[in-house]
Amino acid sequence: MKNIPIREITPTSAEPEIGQTFRIRKVESILNGKDMVQDTHRHNFFFILALQQGSGKHVIDFVPSKVGNQCIFIMRPGQVHELSLKAKCTGYLVEFSMEFYHLNDRGTSHVLRKATATNSCKVPKASFERLQSILEYIFREYSDANVGYNEVIRAQLDIFFIEFLRNRQQSESSDTRGNSYEQERLDEFRQLIETHISTKKQVSEYADLLNMSGYQLSAITKDILGKTPSDVINEYIILEAKRFLLATTDQVNQIAWRLGYEDPSYFIRFFKKHTGFSPDAFRANFK
Repeated sequence: MKNIPIREITPTSAEPEIGQTFRIRKVESILNGKDMVQDTHRHNFFFILALQQGSGKHVIDFVPSKVGNQCIFIMRPGQVHELSLKAKCTGYLVEFSMEFYHLNDRGTSHVLRKATATNSCKVPKASFERLQSILEYIFREYSDANVGYNEVIRAQLDIFFIEFLRNRQQSESSDTRGNSYEQERLDEFRQLIETHISTKKQVSEYADLLNMSGYQLSAITKDILGKTPSDVINEYIILEAKRFLLATTDQVNQIAWRLGYEDPSYFIRFFKKHTGFSPDAFRANFK
């Protein structure tokens, strides 16, 4: 059974102590004058790619994203992507673990979930320059490693995400739907699905974990997404199935087992109902 490769933060010995949980590099240094091609893989960390000058290809969870100047990509741990960049790309690549950022702080955790709700964003030049200046400051702190630099970096990350969200909210009217409480509970629901999907598939199970009724959860998903909680659960199951079908050579019955289905025939019917393809046909047509 083949797993999708999972990449970790791998600093060099010359990098600061926090290199195991946080890392920032210039894109031009990574490329070193050469094109870069990365096959399908996952990360166990958060990923920010801010391209001042960009050209290449980026596919996140099998959805192509346009790569160009002033583009920012933000990904959550576990997402699948493949990335190719041309040699002349410039900008910053930031990697940080769940432990590094203030994930125990309710406010910053919510900001991070909102920032990673959309994986790519084309930013106007003036806004990108503000974001770029924050990353430049973080890069200097990381390189100099003076006393308290890790706290300074965390504070600057907070500012980066807030500035990023301000820009995105100006261009995406959908961000105005739902209040902050509803959005936070929706984010928690999605996070629970990612964690428990192989063992929990019923709306009632997630409502219990969220300490709310199924009716309350349904009201939130319908208000913000126009979907039922079952729709959200099923969409994630299909996404995970596609990840394994296109990024591994696992047999369909193995993928069904990974997703918590003891009966592969039921999984095949479920997949075909939601995609119009059997798993084998989907793999053959889209790989």
